[in-house]
Amino acid sequence: MNNRCVTLFGEVLADCFPDHSVLGGAPYNVARHLRQFGLDPLLISRVGRDALAEDLLAEMAALGIASSGLQRDPQRPTGQVRVEITGDGHRFDILPQQAYDHICPQATLARMAPAGPRYAYFGTLALRAPQSREAARVYLQEAGCPRFLDVNLRPPWVDAATLDAALRAADIVKLNDEELDAVADLHGLAGNTAVDRARALQQAYGLQQVLVTCGAAGSWMLARSGTLIEAGAPQQAIEVVDSVGAGDAWAAVYLLGLIEDWDSATTLRRAGEYAAAQCTVRGAAPAKAAWAACRRRWEID
Repeated sequence: MNNRCVTLFGEVLADCFPDHSVLGGAPYNVARHLRQFGLDPLLISRVGRDALAEDLLAEMAALGIASSGLQRDPQRPTGQVRVEITGDGHRFDILPQQAYDHICPQATLARMAPAGPRYAYFGTLALRAPQSREAARVYLQEAGCPRFLDVNLRPPWVDAATLDAALRAADIVKLNDEELDAVADLHGLAGNTAVDRARALQQAYGLQQVLVTCGAAGSWMLARSGTLIEAGAPQQAIEVVDSVGAGDAWAAVYLLGLIEDWDSATTLRRAGEYAAAQCTVRGAAPAKAAWAACRRRWEID
């Protein structure tokens, strides 16, 4: 086992604005943050043979992220989300039939073998297509470590049966408060409060931990024992530029806390601090100043 390795399965894509493109996708965003904190992320995904893929490979090389987990697709494009700027903000169109919808199970198995990860991360968007769902099944079966599910519900790519299978495969589940309500409704989980619904989710799927983020209100979790642990909003006031990628920043620091063996309350608090700092910059790429400040405060080598 590589004590510093986290594998991440899922989409790599570019948010394509009218005048520029920005690389992202939840698994890739989390991988970038993990690398900033000195961990060894292995991203398992599929990209095309196009300019976006070359940009991705160049950025990964510059960041020191291994590209050995990437598959190349000769027919389908690197994932794209078309961003339309409207009078009300932005409208996102997550395009179908992208390279990450066709992650090869056999190639995934070959890339998993030498990794020996501490944690295996996966999300929900890349499960929308049959071939990538099968690759995810192989990935999770082979992982040999706790499996961290980051719920990212992106209509219309929401399927109750697929989400049910993902929850059954997970050990730790992260979702925001709105997603908790949506999952409870999809799967008939009873409860008058958010904590009640989270307990029903934990019991229904035998989860070790349920993590719930609440934006500016902080976060909370149910531990393996069912104990509720809470963290309020960060005390330091910030000027929010946008919240894009804040959840991915939060997930990365939570995984860091697991690896560094921080106690749960500390991990929740620090994940919230870092997510808030991410909101002070535009976009999901790691904010270097925020990372450096947190690393100093937390005394990470």
